Amino acid sequence: MLKKVMLITPPYHCGVVESAGRWPNLGFVYLAGELRAAGYEVMIYDAMSLFVDYPEIEAKIREWQPDVVGSTAFTATINDAVKVLGVAKKVNPETVTLVGGVHPTFCYDEIFAGDGDKVDYCILGEGEYTLPELLDAVFSGADLTQVQGIAYQQEGRVVRTENRPFIEDLDALRPAWDLIDWNDYPLYFIKDAHVALVNSSRGCIHECSFCSQHKFWQGTYRERDPVKFCDEIEHLFTEYGVDVFFVADEYPTRDAERWEKILDILIERDLGVHLLMETCVGDILRDKEIMWKYKKAGILFIYMGVEATNEKRLVEFKKDIAFKESKEAIRIINEAGMISESSVILGMPDETPETIRETFELAKEYDADFMHFLMIAPWPYANMYKDLEPYIEDYDYSNYNLVEPIVKPTAMSRDDLFKAALNCYKNYYMSKLPKWYGMKGNDLKRTALLTGMRAIMKNSFLKDHMSSMGKMPEAIEKYLKKLNLR
Repeated sequence: MLKKVMLITPPYHCGVVESAGRWPNLGFVYLAGELRAAGYEVMIYDAMSLFVDYPEIEAKIREWQPDVVGSTAFTATINDAVKVLGVAKKVNPETVTLVGGVHPTFCYDEIFAGDGDKVDYCILGEGEYTLPELLDAVFSGADLTQVQGIAYQQEGRVVRTENRPFIEDLDALRPAWDLIDWNDYPLYFIKDAHVALVNSSRGCIHECSFCSQHKFWQGTYRERDPVKFCDEIEHLFTEYGVDVFFVADEYPTRDAERWEKILDILIERDLGVHLLMETCVGDILRDKEIMWKYKKAGILFIYMGVEATNEKRLVEFKKDIAFKESKEAIRIINEAGMISESSVILGMPDETPETIRETFELAKEYDADFMHFLMIAPWPYANMYKDLEPYIEDYDYSNYNLVEPIVKPTAMSRDDLFKAALNCYKNYYMSKLPKWYGMKGNDLKRTALLTGMRAIMKNSFLKDHMSSMGKMPEAIEKYLKKLNLR
């Protein structure tokens, strides 16, 4: 009988990305494909997207009776991921439990120290080849020290094996798309959409001091073949009716020739799908003359994390861009008729009400369609963690979600910091709503902006704080009523 592996997302919610829609966990899709190829039976149970809680998770585990339960975690979700594994052990203490992702890759010692009774193994780095090899070793009694890329406990000490080399040929992976129920994955600002997360590359060469991606990928960057990437999009569209694709790459546009080839293939195939992506300021400036290709290829939405509005902070964050360059890149996206989204980071130790006001005014100058005012989250593995550590007041990882203020500035309370951020959101979108209602000549963008705003106000963390944001001007109340938010 085949061994059964159940992959469960943590049932964590903080009202950030989920305000736009829901999408499958791409890592689980890849893991499931490689596990099946190795002879395992796999179930993906997306507790996060299904909005189920621990009683439902426990019932599903009891129903399916897996031999292995795995979860995944970044810092904000690690507590819930470990709790899921604890439920699995409660159902059957013999169940093999494991967790992978960014947080376990760096903080496995801490996990075993606090929850070693719930977690048997941590998967470090990429897991597609590691997980089947680990399970083969576990069930055959082979030497675990020969399995690269894992950590586990043995006789009261933590064993960490050597790093596993990164996967050279990303196109050789076999994603198990057939395990997904696509009806579970809508996009709230496009009617009847079905959403997939796809990636055309892995890695990040940028060294932003607050981030983890460069560290996780060890500064590497690998690309998929443009034709095979577009084949996957076409397959998902024709086979499953997926018509919206989040490109999960940290940096999909690094190779200009390869990226333009992807655009050309998508234009030629003319599938009628929408793509949402992230890139950097420099590449938008580079591609200024081919923005028409971006739009014609189906790209609807581009996110760029400008992160700061003054040169001092940009240097501190190691963002190799200038304010005027970011402003120009956003203008290029807007003029091409696509949706621009960006973010700035608040809450550093030297933050003051005056610096927040300055950031807000300059954020308005950037003029992104959607702007996020995020709180600095001191990831324990980020380069700037030691500088932030003396100012940390909240040690509950569940709050490290870019919404909750974790760091206390010397000149502000965390409560005042949070209120200031809410006020930034309120004032920013008060100025945007009238412009969106008056937009002419781009019905797709106008509809997406207005319904996207409705989704944010109904599903994001802002929903619970509307009353604390003060009375809205009468004109704005009128627009909110039209969005069925009043």
